[in-house]
Amino acid sequence: MSRRADAEAIRAAAHDLASFDRLIDRIGDAGCVLLGEATHGSAEFYAARAHVTQRLIEEQGFAAVAVEADWPDAYRAGCWAHGAGDDADADEALGDFTRFPRWMWRNREVVAFLTWLREHNAHAPRGDGAGFYGLDLYSLHASIEKVVAYLDGVDPAASARARERYGCFDHFGRDADDYGRAAAFGAGATCEREVVDQLVELQRRAGEQAGRGADGSADAHFFAEQNARLVRNAERHQRALFRPGPEAWNLRDRHMAETLDALRAHRRTADGRPGKVVVWAHNSHVGDARATELAELGQVTLGQLARDAYGPRDVVLVGFSTFTGAVTAASEWGGPATVMPVTPAAGDSHEALLHETGLSHLLLVVGEDERATAALAATRLQRAIGVIYRRRSERISHYVFADVTRQFDALVHLDTTTALEPLDRDPGWQLEDVAQTYPSGV
Repeated sequence: MSRRADAEAIRAAAHDLASFDRLIDRIGDAGCVLLGEATHGSAEFYAARAHVTQRLIEEQGFAAVAVEADWPDAYRAGCWAHGAGDDADADEALGDFTRFPRWMWRNREVVAFLTWLREHNAHAPRGDGAGFYGLDLYSLHASIEKVVAYLDGVDPAASARARERYGCFDHFGRDADDYGRAAAFGAGATCEREVVDQLVELQRRAGEQAGRGADGSADAHFFAEQNARLVRNAERHQRALFRPGPEAWNLRDRHMAETLDALRAHRRTADGRPGKVVVWAHNSHVGDARATELAELGQVTLGQLARDAYGPRDVVLVGFSTFTGAVTAASEWGGPATVMPVTPAAGDSHEALLHETGLSHLLLVVGEDERATAALAATRLQRAIGVIYRRRSERISHYVFADVTRQFDALVHLDTTTALEPLDRDPGWQLEDVAQTYPSGV
């Protein structure tokens, strides 16, 4: 078909997003739903995921929301959502999100969702509330502290052993990169044996210690064990960061997959079925890497691993895209959050084709309509904006070739999106002066 015919076929098959009814129908009885985002800083993606997640919790019995965030930081927010802890509100419960990029989780949309979740859980039967958890592994030192603090409350001797093992990292200071750099280049001994031994000890004593945390929470041992698992995987990840190739990326997504699997087992239903979990993460994690050029480099993704682990009937991967608008992002790692204009998508991209439908928003279910699926099946450029947006080198920095009909099970397109509003505005959080660069100079 011609490009115009492709756009018309997609338009004819598209569903409106007023209620997401068709997406809920497509999800059906699946127990694992991964909701993506094309950027880490577009308000509409967060709002849409929250809306779908609320329906899945209320209507389909989903037991957990697992997000692309650090485990201990998200756990504090999850405790508040269950009515526990001393935090006064959702803003305060998100207080452990202190490292870059804070805006990913300390923002208005997440506050609104957590507030809804706490209210929902308050009216749920005891033990049936939905949890809020982190999937990522950047909290090496914070997770060490959580393991030791847990053991302080249940077994001082075990705590002493943990302190001794984790003391291996003390030689490298508080910067995990310093450890990774030294370990990768042979400038010091690794802590690999110590972190494995600590995880194994916690796993062996899981039955004995479960539910005996100082706070009395039934989640206490699980929380500690997950922190120990995170420390083991973060140690591996830090060493891999300084080696070429996809190893570091793959270790990170495999950790996310391990955590997802542990959550499904931990939130198992009364009749023994794995708990239902919604994931919020970037398209680059949610999508199946085998449908992109990155597969040639050996890269794997959480979505791919979930499909392989649970099967296509139990997993639904949902991609999100946008054509233009504004985004909250930084120009460099650790830099201030700024509102940046999103350059209209490249003409040979999936986003541009969806823009040509003339629809401001749409939902497409892969395989539902033969002509629309065929129109999307061509391999085209796909844009991915993370916490850093390099507009001047966008074609090189933010595009990969992908077949979205194999990458996702459904696709949500929001043609124009707005910047996510952080709770903590950096001094530069305002629209940049882009008169000289946008759009012709980008």
